[in-house]
Amino acid sequence: MLINPTIDMLRELGLYGMATAFQELDAQSEARGLEHGEWLAMLLEREATMRRQKRFEARAKAAKLRHDAQIENADFRAARGLDRNLFMALAGCDWIRKHHGLLVTGPAGVGKSWLTCALGHKACREDFSVAYHRVPRLFAALSLAKGDGRYGRILKSLARTDLLILDDWGPEKLNDDQRRDLLEIIEDRYERRSTIVTSQVPVDRWWEILQTRLLPMPSWIASFTTPTASISPVKACENRAR
Repeated sequence: MLINPTIDMLRELGLYGMATAFQELDAQSEARGLEHGEWLAMLLEREATMRRQKRFEARAKAAKLRHDAQIENADFRAARGLDRNLFMALAGCDWIRKHHGLLVTGPAGVGKSWLTCALGHKACREDFSVAYHRVPRLFAALSLAKGDGRYGRILKSLARTDLLILDDWGPEKLNDDQRRDLLEIIEDRYERRSTIVTSQVPVDRWWEILQTRLLPMPSWIASFTTPTASISPVKACENRAR
């Protein structure tokens, strides 16, 4: 059998995983005793694995996560009241499939950003699109986008993302433009996609940040049902509607 032409043809077809596996199997004398079906199964498995890895790498690069965090490296011994069972349940990503939201609250330095990046990393591994944004910088980018015509495209991109991470919400009050931007983002995503919001500000004080005479209380503040990870061990296990 002509090995090199077969490998070249696999690469021309974009089957790089199969080409690599074919080379490796051909170099192993014990592999020559395998049945044709076994060869094919091994080649297909390598191709599928390589494609999954490439999709993950592309999603992780596009997500621009702040931390290179992984679920497996989470430290549950730290004194921050994180519920292990809840966090591992969130790592299963079922809440993303159901288009739920997640609020992560607690004082500075307890690892809110790291934990949310770990969840974002796991979502990339589960083949979800992810985008990480620090809230102050996102508002600044949206303000600039209004002047150069990119505003609508950015909002559409945010709306299509499976998991949007909004890090460092508050504590400063928002101006009218920022409130409208936030309302547009949440309204586009509510019950359609999943959003993580992290904040040093307790949830019951969020309305102070959003208060305005121009806008009524947004419906998502009143009815945004989320599993909540919190600095409090009690709050870490409860589902709340705010």
